[in-house]
Amino acid sequence: MEKFDLHILGCGSALPTTRHFPTSQIVNMRDKLFMIDCGEGAQLQFRKSHLKFSRLNHIFISHLHGDHCFGLLGLISTLNLLGRTAELHIHSPKGLEGLMIPMLDFFNRQMTYKVIFHEFGTKAAAVIYEDRSLTVTTIPLRHRMPCCGFLFAEKQRPNHIIREMIDFYQVPVYELNRIKNGADYVTPEGEVIANARLTHPSETPRSYAYCSDTIYLPSVVEQIKGVDLLFHEATFADEDAPRAKETFHTTATQAAQIARDAGVKKLMIGHFSARYEDENVLLKEAVAIFPDTQLAKETLCVSV
Repeated sequence: MEKFDLHILGCGSALPTTRHFPTSQIVNMRDKLFMIDCGEGAQLQFRKSHLKFSRLNHIFISHLHGDHCFGLLGLISTLNLLGRTAELHIHSPKGLEGLMIPMLDFFNRQMTYKVIFHEFGTKAAAVIYEDRSLTVTTIPLRHRMPCCGFLFAEKQRPNHIIREMIDFYQVPVYELNRIKNGADYVTPEGEVIANARLTHPSETPRSYAYCSDTIYLPSVVEQIKGVDLLFHEATFADEDAPRAKETFHTTATQAAQIARDAGVKKLMIGHFSARYEDENVLLKEAVAIFPDTQLAKETLCVSV
């Protein structure tokens, strides 16, 4: 299987603690790095996770609350000090470019590379990034300001050639791409060799869903059905459900209900409120609903 890993750089919420950094994650897809949110200290955590800045080309910001984007200026400045030349693409809801450009003009007057901002809407799901192996689609959420999560979906790879059968039927090299993509082979004598005799299916594509700050929102279930890994914010415990509703956040129980209803394979919860000295109270509540749940923690790396 090709690499598809999730690195947790920070999993705390807005108020700083000595236990957690603000929200930030890295998705490593075949050694291409994609950052999700960039709270304070993200670049330090990036270093601790032994990741390479040169492999980071796209950053996805879920919404413009400071604990999800205050780390951007420092990261951009560090890349400038390192003499980066490759473009850096930042995807976010409307407004980030207007905030960042004056600061970049003041602190980084001689940039060695271009920072390119891409705005996305938050009302409807949309593909905002695509390459040969991956698509990134927004997940509309409901928070105190425009906010989206992100669905990272691996593309189906071509079928695997069965070398022995290719040799047996003396299939020409120029036919192999067609056969990998599902075509049958017709011999010079006109015999049709079914694709299923020449190939076997590639691995099932994997997917990762990131649900950032949001009130309990059952409407996301349909979009994230069956994902291999779901990260869902679980800022509060059940006893603080009124506070969760007031601040447009989710409880651990509610996050687990989303995971259960969507039939996901694994759930990771994070964005913990500073009021909890021990997040196991959140884990216990989530596991009661969705057993395959784990707590996010700094420098944790999991395979999707």
